[in-house]
Amino acid sequence: MAVLKNKLQIIPTDLLASYLEKVPQDLQTAFNALEEAEISTDTFSFYTSVASVFSSKIEGEDIELDSYIKHKAMGIEFKPDYTKKIDDLYNAYTFAKQNVPTPQNLSKAHALLAVNFVEEHQLGKFRSHNMFVATPDGKIEYVAASPYEVKSEMHKLYHDIAVLLKEDLSIEEIFYYAAFIHLVFVKIHPWNDGNGRTGRLLEKWFLAQKLGEKAWFIQSEKMYYNHHNTYYQNIRLLGLEYPELDYAQALPFLLMLPNCLK
Repeated sequence: MAVLKNKLQIIPTDLLASYLEKVPQDLQTAFNALEEAEISTDTFSFYTSVASVFSSKIEGEDIELDSYIKHKAMGIEFKPDYTKKIDDLYNAYTFAKQNVPTPQNLSKAHALLAVNFVEEHQLGKFRSHNMFVATPDGKIEYVAASPYEVKSEMHKLYHDIAVLLKEDLSIEEIFYYAAFIHLVFVKIHPWNDGNGRTGRLLEKWFLAQKLGEKAWFIQSEKMYYNHHNTYYQNIRLLGLEYPELDYAQALPFLLMLPNCLK
């Protein structure tokens, strides 16, 4: 752990020992039991649909899984506004399955998933203004990294992802770092919009690079949606402003991902 700590620039390793004490002991067995859904075909993935629908629902999209499956698997038509953003996210997941999570490919994934709600010149581009996340009643919930920090902070994260992709990690460590990649990304908040969708995709993208195709069958986005109050509460535990984030408080968030295999 000490050697890896010295290699990483932004992802903390300090919580790993505590994490390993609390992570489900049957994680490998639960992961091995994952299977593709019978409804999936060469041109339709049920679990990619689940990921796209529930990640979108976290962001407030009014879409139901049953309707989307009818649209995607059976060709049943709905009004374009009902399905287009979910189709875009589905395309981003499909792209991720075929590519390595490099900086360039992460930008391409954002350009795919955000094409219908981010201005074209901002797709896959770091934001150039201040960013904060507000609650529905207008209170500031979180102040992201300043626009002057975004590039350097993202370069640190890209560096760590590249290092971790080369490391020989246990499945428990892989889940730990996947969740931390997700958390660090959403705290930096590099895009104008689409950060949550990208963070959840990146988490699973890393898992799949390390563990193979079965990682795409994990229903993490559905679990985050079903427990979205806890999901946001655990993100908030780190603090209000980026320079003052306390990653020592990240354990509740990190444990959500392995617990979704229960």
